[in-house]
Amino acid sequence: MMGASTLVLGALATSVQAQATQNGPQHCPWKAAWASSQMLPDAANALPDGTLEDATLRQIVRPSISGTQMRIRLSNVFGTTPLRIGGVSIARSADNASADIVPATLKVLTFAGRPGAVVPPGGEWLSDPVDWQGGAFEDLAVSIHVASDPAGQTSHPGSRATSYVVRGNAIADRALTGATAVDHWYLLSGIETSSCTARDGIAVLGDSITDGRGSTTNGNDRWTDFLARRLDGRAAVINQGIGGNRLLLDGLGPNALARLDRDVLAQPGVRHLIVLEGINDIGTLAREKPVSAEAHAALVEQVTGAYAQIIARAQAHGIKVHGATILPFMGNEYYSPSAQSEADRQAINAWIRSSGAFDSVIDLDAVMRDPARPAYLNPAYDTGDGLHPNPAGFRAMADAVPLSLFD
Repeated sequence: MMGASTLVLGALATSVQAQATQNGPQHCPWKAAWASSQMLPDAANALPDGTLEDATLRQIVRPSISGTQMRIRLSNVFGTTPLRIGGVSIARSADNASADIVPATLKVLTFAGRPGAVVPPGGEWLSDPVDWQGGAFEDLAVSIHVASDPAGQTSHPGSRATSYVVRGNAIADRALTGATAVDHWYLLSGIETSSCTARDGIAVLGDSITDGRGSTTNGNDRWTDFLARRLDGRAAVINQGIGGNRLLLDGLGPNALARLDRDVLAQPGVRHLIVLEGINDIGTLAREKPVSAEAHAALVEQVTGAYAQIIARAQAHGIKVHGATILPFMGNEYYSPSAQSEADRQAINAWIRSSGAFDSVIDLDAVMRDPARPAYLNPAYDTGDGLHPNPAGFRAMADAVPLSLFD
């Protein structure tokens, strides 16, 4: 006769076995393979009201590592009502400049065994794992059927990738006939893979330079893309850049310290962080009117103090932090930096190089500046606005990163 203790042990064994299945074959750990920073889009980047009412949103992303299983993370971080998801699928993209998928690769995802999910306001939601044999750098189409238009969109405006929206549940459709194309991402904050072979991942916390302003739409030629390809699928590079982002104050998106936990510390398998932030803090200080020398000195102290906070919080999670020096921007007309602004940049870069606070220093300033005019970007790397590198500049930035930092 089976006793109560036997029943309990049997149930426990079943639970453990189920959990092992969820964790992937051979108990391979979950690692971030792709992610994007989320924010509340402004009017210029938000979808019109009602667009996501009973609609399918297909988005193309490119994971930089492979694994044996995959799951996605949906985000309602900036929503003010529940996000109601009717269904989600993943498939290999047939062409990353179109909505077409390879039908034989289509997999419908579940959430606790069900086809949809309700994501609370301010929350994120993981799908159940699904077997997936796709390789690193293969474009992935994620199709999300949104049952009702959420109040407060959660978005990554600077996708540099085209997404597609069509009415109805079309997550299994090969092509989205009549879809509207938008060059933004919405509601999708991460792709995770179960991998026993990939090394610890690298998150990059940054602004528009990291986000890819100056890169080619659907070209995957941001500096983080070039760095990922140098690593050749051995480790993921997770781009957590937001255009206009600052360390100290919210701007376009929450400030870097406010989003550190979600965008870096919560990413599975990330053990390295590159910080390239601060140029917007310097530029906005005196953009509208001159400020005192004391205000400039205070900015330098506050920016370096923010770096120290990021370092302390990341290192407490076992993450090595690599400081990237701030690029020149003297020729930028939007900020019209003064000699005092340039002095701020030099002082902050001196702290990055010499304080010893970072685990290592990546001197992007030295690589990207004009040898004849060090306060300016090298013309060969400049999009023309004196601030944002072009794809050649992004390649030079990636080539300047010693891969030995991540051994």
